[in-house]
Amino acid sequence: MEYIIRNCQPNDVLVLVDLCQKHAAYEKASFDPIGKEEKLKNALFGNQPKIYCLVAEVNGVIVGYASYTFDFSTWDAASFMYMDCLYLKEEVRGFGIGEALIGKLKQIATAKNCINIQWQTPEFN
Repeated sequence: MEYIIRNCQPNDVLVLVDLCQKHAAYEKASFDPIGKEEKLKNALFGNQPKIYCLVAEVNGVIVGYASYTFDFSTWDAASFMYMDCLYLKEEVRGFGIGEALIGKLKQIATAKNCINIQWQTPEFN
């Protein structure tokens, strides 16, 4: 399966909200999409971005995303990347896209001198 990994753009945010809703359903969590498009646009593309996002595209259709932030560890006295979300639509799982997203995150974290990448996920995932 051919795919591309790229930075999320402002016109992708409506699709991102839909993927967030699917991700929440997968993790058996509640999600209210009302107001999320504007809030995410602000967080991703405002003067001081609070979060960053990569999207995976197959044939021009966004099929997944990985969002991340940068934080600082007091104990290590160094920056780290926090992967907030990683989600792929079910029909594109198993083709290496998730691995490619994580690979791109590793490249970004290395370029930003992060000591590691951290994340949390439910036990069943």
